Amino acid sequence: MRWPVLARRQALWVPTLWGWALAFIFLAAACVLVGQKIHSFLAPDQPVGARLLVVEGWMAPEQLDQAIARFRDGSYGSLITTGGPVSADLARNTPTSYADLARAYLVQHGIPSSAVIAVPAPASAQERTYLSAVMVRLWLAQSGNTIEALDVFSAGVHSRRTWTLYRMAFGPKVGVGILAARPIDYDPDAWWKTSTGAKSVISEAISWIWTKLFFQPPAQGSHEEKWGLAQQPVQNAK
Repeated sequence: MRWPVLARRQALWVPTLWGWALAFIFLAAACVLVGQKIHSFLAPDQPVGARLLVVEGWMAPEQLDQAIARFRDGSYGSLITTGGPVSADLARNTPTSYADLARAYLVQHGIPSSAVIAVPAPASAQERTYLSAVMVRLWLAQSGNTIEALDVFSAGVHSRRTWTLYRMAFGPKVGVGILAARPIDYDPDAWWKTSTGAKSVISEAISWIWTKLFFQPPAQGSHEEKWGLAQQPVQNAK
């Protein structure tokens, strides 16, 4: 009886020293290119010329100042601030939201009070930026405002994810533009030189990839769209 052949000899090509060196050079060049481009990718600035500007209210005052400048420079007629509940220590035992705090700041710094509306989001197990977008959409519908487009002002490398989630929440019938605030604590052209810049870029890149691959927006108008699927404690943050 002849046993079947379980293995055979085969030639295998492997890189030479020069081959490995060339591969390393190409890999290094790719890393440099990605490093130079990833910040601008995560912090796009692509407005659609809307009359409505939505500002994420959890941003730092210096970034809200940038939002004020963009509102004045653009053709915006109204502004909505968003954000969930503020933690008790920040609110000084008075329940409030990032949306309300941002509205107060913008009005104090020259935006007409009649032009700024705060649309707070509740605490929820839902993706918080997505929930803020849902609350803006619901407020517009309940107030009888029909819009074809809006621009969203977000913070630096968080902007790409914000843009993605707002387009999910509003659907294809509403054009969504994005404006990105310039970082205040690191140089966006050399973000890898500081720990703050590196953590911001890397964490937001991972978050955006997760959103694109795994986040499934619930059906519009469903209970899950506002409150999420998981029954667990919610952290009050952006």
